[in-house]
Amino acid sequence: MNSGRKSQLLPVILIVVIVVVSVAAIVALARTLLFGGGEEQVEENSAQENALVQVTADRSVRMTVRGEITADEQFRSYQITVSPSNRVMTTYAGYLDQQIDTVQLGNNTRAYEEFVYALNRAGMMEGTPLEGEENDRRGLCPSGKILEFETLQNSSSVEMLWTATCSGIKSSFNANSAQISDMFLEQIPQGRDLLNNINE
Repeated sequence: MNSGRKSQLLPVILIVVIVVVSVAAIVALARTLLFGGGEEQVEENSAQENALVQVTADRSVRMTVRGEITADEQFRSYQITVSPSNRVMTTYAGYLDQQIDTVQLGNNTRAYEEFVYALNRAGMMEGTPLEGEENDRRGLCPSGKILEFETLQNSSSVEMLWTATCSGIKSSFNANSAQISDMFLEQIPQGRDLLNNINE
């Protein structure tokens, strides 16, 4: 009788073990798929944010704005770079970046720290860098602007995200570009005058 019960219990126990192992495997797979990629994205975003809020002397942030695609004589662009020691805005004419105006101002670590933390809170490095053809901005948004936002170390780009003012274009930048570009412009008191000069 005992051997009969044992022979009946063995298949039941085996089925229960298989079900438990299967459920555990499904749960582990689901956690990996649902949360694994998310953890990688959080780590990547944290690295981008850390690069942004560094206030050492070799760090800086930059915004570059490319204007509408038009004749070389009418094409305009500008760039603002802010570091712990200075703030520079330069406006350009033509596709070969002929300098129109430049303003260079001093800065200090405390002012830079407040600025980059404000950029971080506004989400400047929220986004996913694109690669290959997806990151090729040539010819994009011919009737609008391309805006690039970068963190730099020793004047070399650490991370760059971009967006366009034209609709329907996939870009790497997820934050409010108007807000961030205004924040950069506010770093240069003469900035809007320089923009007015190139828009005349």
